[in-house]
Amino acid sequence: MKKFIFFVLIIALFTIICIFMTEKTDVLGLHAMPFNYSFSEQSGKQTLSWERLPYPCFYRVDTLEKTTGRINGEAEMRVVASHYTFSNHCEIMSAGIPLFYRVTAYGIFGSVKAEDNPVANPDFPDPPRPVPILSYTEGNPASLMPFLVWHNVPKAVCYEVELLKDKPENEGGTELSSKQHLFSTQSVFTNGWQADFRKFLKSPGVLYWRVRALDFHHKPIGTFCDAQPIYIDPSAPMPKSPLPNDYDRPSDFKQPLYPVYQWIPLNNALRYEVELMTVPPDADEEHGTVPSRNRVWGRTVTAFCAYDEYPRPYAGDYYWRVRAVDKHGYTIGTWSDVRHFSVAPHSERVYAAVFGDSITHGGGSLSYSPANIEYCYNTYLDFPTVNLGRSGDTSHTSMLRFKEDVLPFHPQNLLILTGSNSLRAPGVSAESIISDLDAIRRDCEENDIRPIFITLMPINPAHIRSAFATPTDPGWRTKMDKVNAWINQQPYHIDIAPFFFDRDDKVMDPELALDGLHPDIEGKKLMAEIINMNQGLLR
Repeated sequence: MKKFIFFVLIIALFTIICIFMTEKTDVLGLHAMPFNYSFSEQSGKQTLSWERLPYPCFYRVDTLEKTTGRINGEAEMRVVASHYTFSNHCEIMSAGIPLFYRVTAYGIFGSVKAEDNPVANPDFPDPPRPVPILSYTEGNPASLMPFLVWHNVPKAVCYEVELLKDKPENEGGTELSSKQHLFSTQSVFTNGWQADFRKFLKSPGVLYWRVRALDFHHKPIGTFCDAQPIYIDPSAPMPKSPLPNDYDRPSDFKQPLYPVYQWIPLNNALRYEVELMTVPPDADEEHGTVPSRNRVWGRTVTAFCAYDEYPRPYAGDYYWRVRAVDKHGYTIGTWSDVRHFSVAPHSERVYAAVFGDSITHGGGSLSYSPANIEYCYNTYLDFPTVNLGRSGDTSHTSMLRFKEDVLPFHPQNLLILTGSNSLRAPGVSAESIISDLDAIRRDCEENDIRPIFITLMPINPAHIRSAFATPTDPGWRTKMDKVNAWINQQPYHIDIAPFFFDRDDKVMDPELALDGLHPDIEGKKLMAEIINMNQGLLR
C-alpha cells in the first residue's frame, strides 16, 4: 500500500512538473498562436469570440479605452472591466465610445499567453462612419415605415440619412448619390430614425439606406456607411409606438438619481408622453392607448428624451414607457415596450457620490443626455459612484436639495461641482456662490461626509450663445477666479480648471465642450482622469 501511495505521489509530482515546464517554457509554442478574434452582433448586443488554445486553460478578457493623453505620465489605455471565462467567447460591453479588448489565457501556474495588441471594437471604424444595428432581411422583412438604428459616432451632433433605390455608384464618401437617390434628411438628432417608404414602394421589394454623422454646422464627420439593403413587405405591420433607445449602453447601466428616459421618435410626431411605474403595466394595458393604473409619474415633452424632475432614491424596480400624443393629449398609435431599471438598496454608506449640475448629471454635444453614459464623467472614474447630479442646478439649488438628495445615500466622499450656471447668470455674485458652497461644506461635515470640491471650469460665451441663444454675464471670469480661489483653499479639492482653457487661456476650449459649457466625451474623460490622479483625497 505504501509503495502504491509513493508511486501515485511520484506520478502526481511528475505531472505537476510537466505542467509547470509546459506553461513556463512555452514548449508547445502557445505564445505564437494567434487568438483570431471575431465579432458578432444581434440587436446591439455584441459577442467577442476567439480560437481556443490547444491546452486546458481559462481566459481573462480585459475591456480597455484610450485616455485623452492630455496628462503627463498617464498610460495610453486604462482597463474599464475584466471578465473571466472557461469558454472561448463572451458578451462584451456596449458603449458610445471606441473600446478595445485584450485576451489573456491562464493555466495552473499563471499566464500561458497574453495578447500584446488589443483588438478594436469594429463599431467605431476609422474614418468614422455609423455602423447599423438593426437589419431587415428577406426572412425578416421591414414594413413600409421601419426604424433604422445605428451606433453613435463620437462628436456627432446630428445625422444625415439617405434612402436609395439601389446601391450608390460609390460607397462611402460624403456626397449624396446622384443616380440612386430617393430622399435624404439631416434632421436626425439621435442614433435612429423611422423611415417612410410608402411613396417609393407598393409591392414587396428591396431598397437601400445609409447614414453619415454631421457636426454642429452640418459638416460631415467621416463618411457614409455602406449602403444597407432593406427588404420590405408592404403587408407587414408598421410600428405604432416610439422605440425606447437603450442601445450603446452597458447591461449594468444605473440611472442617475434624476433619471432620463430616451427613445427614437415616430416619424412626424411632435409630442410624447412618458410614464413611470413601480410595477409593470397590467396585461390589458400593454401596448394600449391609456395611462397605466400603476402610474406614479408622467410628463409630456416635445423632444426625444424626458428628464425626470423628481429624484428616485428608493430601492426597488421601476418601469417606464412612452407614447406619441397629439396636441390634445390623445395617443398616436400605442404605448411602447416597457423598459426597466433598478435602484440598489443603500442601507449601508456608499463609498462616493458625485453632486452638482448638468456637468455632473451628464450630456453634451447638444444632442446627448445623461442616458448616454459616455457623456457622464463618473463613467470614467476608477472607483464606484452614485450620480446625484441634476441638470439646471445653480449653486443655490444644489445647496437647497442637499439634505433630500445626498443624505439618503450618506456617502463617505462627495465630489462637488456646481456653480457653472451661476457663473453665467447676471446678478449672481461670486460671494453668493461661495456662500452656497460653504453651506454644502458645513452640511457634509455635520453628517460625516468628506466634501471634495472640484474647481469650476471656464465657459465659452460665444459658443453658449450659438448653442442656446442665451447671453453670459460679462464678469464670469472674475467670478470664476474668486470662487476657485476659495475652492483651492479647502482641505479637500481638485483643481481641474487649468486643463480646460483654450490656447489663449481665456475661455473653455471648444475641442472639449462644443456648446461652451458642457464637456463632451473628451472633456468628461479628462475630468475623470484628473480626479483619478487625486483619488488619495478620498477616504
